[in-house]
Amino acid sequence: MATGQIRKALSGYYYVEKDGQLIQCRGRGVFRNRGESPLVGDFVEYTVETAGSDGTIQKIFPRDNELVRPPIANVDQAILVFSVKEPNFNTILLDRFLVVLESFHIQPIICLTKMDLLTANEREELQPYIEDYKKIGYDVIETFIDDASLFARIEPMLANKTTVLAGQSGVGKSTLLNTLLPQLALKTGVISQHLGRGKHTTRHVELMEVAGGLLADTPGFSSFDFDTIEREELTRCFPELAEAAERCKFRGCLHVKEPKCAVKDDVEAGDIRTYRYEHYLQFLQEIMDRKPRY
Repeated sequence: MATGQIRKALSGYYYVEKDGQLIQCRGRGVFRNRGESPLVGDFVEYTVETAGSDGTIQKIFPRDNELVRPPIANVDQAILVFSVKEPNFNTILLDRFLVVLESFHIQPIICLTKMDLLTANEREELQPYIEDYKKIGYDVIETFIDDASLFARIEPMLANKTTVLAGQSGVGKSTLLNTLLPQLALKTGVISQHLGRGKHTTRHVELMEVAGGLLADTPGFSSFDFDTIEREELTRCFPELAEAAERCKFRGCLHVKEPKCAVKDDVEAGDIRTYRYEHYLQFLQEIMDRKPRY
């Protein structure tokens, strides 16, 4: 019995990395019977009957997290690619992405593209938002078309981490992937005029070694919903609210109408930005309006 990590899944085969080699494996039928499926990123136990033959995955070790799009497990961080122009920077959309990543315990890195398209006034308007997200504790990378310094700035963040890319369509995810993994040569800028959005053609998912870490070779999710988040969990997904909530008088405070709420106090004092609190209230309402699942 040997252990390794699934680096690629293709046509019913799983390619398990062990000591620099990829072992082609099948999953046991018992996984199908249980409704389980091995995912790229899974750490597994496998057996190989005879040298040179296919292996069989016998056991999937517990996952830190798992995503549906792309189908991948044990992700440490996501580079959130957001353009500041065409499409314009949008804090509510960014906060949606941040909340969902926080709910999966995935560390976000915010990458702002197309900075060169901003006028001096637009740049001045954007700067306070950049400072806000940095103050909350997020890394923010600013970049532009043909930014030769980008790889050198992102490289240290990739070491010993499993990273995916996410962000809305048309913001430069493929361009960023091409910078990090030039061997991919993904088609960039193929925007479907008919649909008015990026064409998304995911082949298979593969974890590629880059800068001492692993990077999923496909841009991930382009939209997020809160299906897996319960209302009591939402505060945790806003780090600055979670910190303030420790001082709320009542446990389970949702920071809406409750008395002696430290979150509302911090919003009034300006320590929590009003737009972040308003997004929290909007997301909370969305979760509470959700139809119950049975």
